[in-house]
Amino acid sequence: MSDQSPPSPTPELFSWEFAANPYPAYAWLREHAPVHRTKLPSGVDAWLVTRYADARRTLADNRLSKNPAHHDEGAHAKGRTGIPGERQADLMTHLLNIDPPDHTRLRRLVSKAFTPRRVAEFAPRVQELTDDLIDRFTANGSGTADLIHDFAFPLPIYAICDLLGVPREDQDEFRDWAGMMIRHGGGPRGGVARSVKKMRGYLAELIHRKREALPAEPAPGEDLISGLIRASDHGEHLTENEAAAMAFILLFAGFETTVNLIGNGTYALLTHPEERERLQRALAAGDRGLLETGVEELLRYDGPVELATWRFATEPVVIGGQRVETGDPVLVVLAAADRDPERFDGPDTLDLARRDNQHLGYGHGIHYCLGAPLARLEGQTALATLLTRLPDLRLAADPDELRWRGGLIMRGLRTLPVEFSPPCTGQT
Repeated sequence: MSDQSPPSPTPELFSWEFAANPYPAYAWLREHAPVHRTKLPSGVDAWLVTRYADARRTLADNRLSKNPAHHDEGAHAKGRTGIPGERQADLMTHLLNIDPPDHTRLRRLVSKAFTPRRVAEFAPRVQELTDDLIDRFTANGSGTADLIHDFAFPLPIYAICDLLGVPREDQDEFRDWAGMMIRHGGGPRGGVARSVKKMRGYLAELIHRKREALPAEPAPGEDLISGLIRASDHGEHLTENEAAAMAFILLFAGFETTVNLIGNGTYALLTHPEERERLQRALAAGDRGLLETGVEELLRYDGPVELATWRFATEPVVIGGQRVETGDPVLVVLAAADRDPERFDGPDTLDLARRDNQHLGYGHGIHYCLGAPLARLEGQTALATLLTRLPDLRLAADPDELRWRGGLIMRGLRTLPVEFSPPCTGQT
C-alpha cells in the first residue's frame, strides 16, 4: 500500500453539487487517488476505483464476489448495500448478488430472451410504444413536456413488462411501484422497501397463475416469466424464489438504466447543438450509422450507471497499488473510467462518431449487462424518433436548475422540461 497521502483538498463526494457534475471530482481522484477509500452516505466504508485499466481488471476479477455474505460488516442486512428491501422480500437470489456456478446457471436460463434475434423481433413493439408516448404528450398542443415523466420513464417500463409477460392491465401498477423504487432519497421513508415487497407479492402470484395456465409446448416469442417457469419445471432446478428474484432484477435493473440513457442522452444532445444537428442530418438522410455510434458515445460521456454494483473482496487484493482487505466493499466508478484520458482521446468532448469506444457503461466480464441489447434498441429508437418527430426540441429550463436523482449507483435526471413546436396530427 502506498504511504503517500493525496494532496489536499480532497473534493467533496456525494453532495448535491457533486451529483450535478461529478466529473471534475472524478478527474482529481483519477490523478491523485485512483483507488480511494471513502465513507459513503450510508455510512459504509468502500473503495472507489476510477482509472479505466484498473476498472476493467477489477470488473473481471473473480476474487471480488457479488455475494454480500462476503462483506464483514453485515451492512447488507441493515439495508446499507444492495437494493432496499430485497432481503426482507426474499429476492436475494438474482444475478447481481451471486457468483458462479449459480450465476452461470441462472444467466444461461435468461440469456435467450436477449439474443440479437429476440431483440430484433421486439423492435416493432418498442417503436409502437415510442410513438404512442410521443402522441400522448404532444396531444394537448401545449408544446411542452417533462421528458423523464412523460417519455423516458414509461417507455422501458412498458417494454420490460411486455417482455416479462406482465398483463397490460397490470402495467400501470408496475409503473407506480417502479417510480417509487427509483426515487431513492426523494420518496417517503421506507417507500422503496414497500414497493419491492408489493412487487414480490405480485410476481409470486403471477408466476403461480402462469404455471397453472402454461401450455405443454412454448409458443413463438413466449414471455420470459413463462420461460423461467418452464425451465424450473424441466430439470433446470430453478426455484420459485429464483424465478421471482430473476423477474424482479430484470425489471429493476432493466428499466432504470434505460430511463437514464434516454434522459441523459437527450440532455447531452440538447446541450451540444452541433452534435444534435449532425445526428438529425444523418437520420434525415437515412443513415443510422451515426445513431449507433452516437448511443455508444452517450453511454460513455454521461452514462446511466455511475458506479458498478457492489463487489466484496474474498481475499486480500491489490488494486492500483492499494491493498484491499478481505470483506472490503469495492465500487468501480464507471463514470470516471469512461473519461480516463489514458484510454480515450478528448474524454470530456462529446463526439457521436467516436469509433474507438470500448466504454464500460454496461460493465465488463461475466456480469456484463444482460439487457444491453434491449437498452441499446430502446435508446436508439427513442432518440431517433424524438429528433425526427420533434426537430426543434429544446430545453425549457436553465441547465443549472435541473436536479439529479439521489442514489449511489445510477445517474439520472429527476426532470427534463422541454419545449417544441406541436407536430401535425399523425405519425411520421
